Amino acid sequence: MSKSDKDYDSDFEQLVDDQIDNDQVDNEIQSTETEVAQDTDITTDFEPTDAAPTTKDKARTLPLLALRDVVVYPHMQIALFVGREPSVKAIHAAQEHFDDMVLVVAQKDSLSEDIELDNLYQYGTVCRIVSTMPHDSDENCIKVLIEGAYRAKLDKVTDTGDMLHGEFTPSEIHLPMGEEQQKNTIEALRSLFSTYAESRLRNSRELIRVADRIEDLLELVYFIATRASLDLEDKQLLLEKDDIAAHINTLTEYLAKQTAEQSIEQEIQEAVRRQMENNQREYFLNEKMKAIKNELSEISDGSFDSEDDLEELEARLKEADLPEDVRKKAEQEFKKLKMMPPASSESSVVRNYIDWILDTPWNKASKVSIKLDKAEEVLDADHYGLQDVKDRILEYLAVQSRVKKLRGPILCLVGPPGVGKTSLGESIARATGRKFVRMALGGVRDEAEIRGHRRTYIGAMPGKIVQSLAKVEVKNPLFLLDEIDKMAQDFRGDPASALLEVLDPSQNDKFNDHYLDLDLDLSQVMFICTANSMDIPPALLDRMEVIRLPGYTEDEKINIAEKYLVPKAIKQNGLKNDEIEIVPEALHSIVQRYTREAGVRNLEREVNKICRKVVRESIEKYGVKPSKKTKIETVVVDADNISDYLGVHQYDYGLAEEAPEVGRVTGLAWTSVGGELLTIEAITMPGKGEFIYTGSLGDVMKESIRAAMSVVRARGELLGIDYETFKSKDVHVHMPEGATPKDGPSAGIALTTALVSAMTGIAIRSDIAMTGEVTLRGKVLRIGGLKEKLLAAHRGGIKHVLIPASNERDLVEIPDNVKEGLVIQPVSTIDEVLEVALVKAPDPLKPTKVAVDTTKSTKALRS
Repeated sequence: MSKSDKDYDSDFEQLVDDQIDNDQVDNEIQSTETEVAQDTDITTDFEPTDAAPTTKDKARTLPLLALRDVVVYPHMQIALFVGREPSVKAIHAAQEHFDDMVLVVAQKDSLSEDIELDNLYQYGTVCRIVSTMPHDSDENCIKVLIEGAYRAKLDKVTDTGDMLHGEFTPSEIHLPMGEEQQKNTIEALRSLFSTYAESRLRNSRELIRVADRIEDLLELVYFIATRASLDLEDKQLLLEKDDIAAHINTLTEYLAKQTAEQSIEQEIQEAVRRQMENNQREYFLNEKMKAIKNELSEISDGSFDSEDDLEELEARLKEADLPEDVRKKAEQEFKKLKMMPPASSESSVVRNYIDWILDTPWNKASKVSIKLDKAEEVLDADHYGLQDVKDRILEYLAVQSRVKKLRGPILCLVGPPGVGKTSLGESIARATGRKFVRMALGGVRDEAEIRGHRRTYIGAMPGKIVQSLAKVEVKNPLFLLDEIDKMAQDFRGDPASALLEVLDPSQNDKFNDHYLDLDLDLSQVMFICTANSMDIPPALLDRMEVIRLPGYTEDEKINIAEKYLVPKAIKQNGLKNDEIEIVPEALHSIVQRYTREAGVRNLEREVNKICRKVVRESIEKYGVKPSKKTKIETVVVDADNISDYLGVHQYDYGLAEEAPEVGRVTGLAWTSVGGELLTIEAITMPGKGEFIYTGSLGDVMKESIRAAMSVVRARGELLGIDYETFKSKDVHVHMPEGATPKDGPSAGIALTTALVSAMTGIAIRSDIAMTGEVTLRGKVLRIGGLKEKLLAAHRGGIKHVLIPASNERDLVEIPDNVKEGLVIQPVSTIDEVLEVALVKAPDPLKPTKVAVDTTKSTKALRS
């Protein structure tokens, strides 16, 4: 069956509406005996049948048509959509074998698909099929126009497999009224129906005209019941019960009640009409609601009262602690609000504006803790190392303990992912007793996110700064601006420029949000920004105090894992401390061979992976909840069985173990995720002196390669390379991992060393790494990111590092544990680099006196 029975067996109201909408009610009465409510697509040229059968009628069994939500009365016509297969076959059988006669009975449960005797009412109507035709859009459905003939009592339902037959007994209704009483009753019903139809029904004039032409009392009752919105049970009672007087009383009470309700509605509308000054739709609906409430209040003697939003808002305004200028603005807007229609769009804009003023913490502040010992204890408990950051926070608290009002510092934590920048902000909030609020700036490109929307349209809101302060309800929280280097800009504005006023300690005491258009004091907010790189607009960077978090050494990672990561992973994965033990040797192996990062996120993932596998093994061996008597063995994870949990190691530790190679050198590079080892390869081959470089190189890196080649060619004789070699050899410089973009100004000496090695055939030491740019005259220039690069050398097992001599002063800021195990040698010229990096010195073509720098920079610095 393609549609539900409720769709096809005709919702009564919809069918009647469809018939009346087609203005066919003029043909509703073909005679004084029958009513015709015809569909425009169904032919209705027919003669009405007799009203009731005689005892000699042979038909006592007819095809059964069960309807849902519809009751058909004698003398009434109704159009149906029939879609259930048994019902469709019953219609066809009636037309072919039963002279178009069918027994129509209503179902008690309109949701039931099955047709059973228990679900059918006891009384129905024998009807004549006037006409049928296919449905316009559904081939499984037919339109049927039927006419009620007489009432019948259903005795038995017979299922023939594909359709139903009903055995019935005709049941006539006798009116125990005199002719005069019937006439008076008809007039009364006509009058009530006329009033009801005018107020409730469409095409009331035609319906009233039809009712006036009906002279039979029972037929009039059926006609009114068909049009009235009675429940199915009440309509069925009109068909089943013989007490016509009770039916008339039921209809009379219903029509009188509906008429009274409509009268009240008309009075309310009239009251609203008198109160209205304009014919605006919003104003009309609002005043109508007021009139309804007034009417209900009068009926219940004033017990019906609603909450007055304006009074509540006025009370909040009086109790709010607002600055004088803010209070003046809020009171002005409140006066405007009281004069506006509550349903108007401008009213909602003003109401939202006042709400945001009241929600913004203008004077409320939380008490900031200035106990240095407690703050230091919290910071040390949450984070290992990071001494520079901790010292800066303790200095701020120390000054605040002496100065009552101190403008909040603007700290910017710059470092690779996973070093604890965001979590450090939460720890600082705990240490200082401030409420914590975080705003992610990654991908923000709309200036309104910072400064708010201008209050010129519905849906305007303040910026995230004001929204966040309203959320924490204090004006001095710790505000973390996360990933400040990931902001973008487009036609909607530049959010980085919008932050200039927010992060300027000398200006943010009068921050002006576009939505509030009032000065808000942000000087007591402690702003902390985080970034992966220094790719921040200079004007914005100038307003912040930058603290670098370059990354962790191997020892620091192992300490962090032992103190924080392993206990956290054991707890998160449902283990107990006596179920697993990860020894320090296993952590060393994870750090050296399974992760290579500046932070500890991958280290944490690997520890969690071990814990998950231990949990699975425990459940498979002991069950989910082992008994208390079960002795659970402790799983010990060490360097020998670490591969059972983490698989084959991903990295090889200790590049210094490799043999020296010709044309291969290890450089040191800085990236936004920490320092990295950069392998540079160069080879020569017979050719025509062409120069090739590959490896996804940036413009700066390409220029460094060309400059390095010029340095080598200028020193050819000194390096033992003749002019013919440059003409007859093709040189190819390659940086592996071509899918990774590479750029930067600090690979000059490494490129030069690789080219010299390839041209001379002299190998380069494998335990050495270098960083620094070279000039055409062979001078080594200063570089940045020294700590990150030294950490990368430390992780890669490098023993000897060459750095520019001008960076020697930066070694003071490098922690001892970073310099431990490294030979750090400052160099100032490319000659010093080649002297250390090559396994032997090249033989010059001609003896040449070369000025050698004999300063202390040639001496290696060992920790």
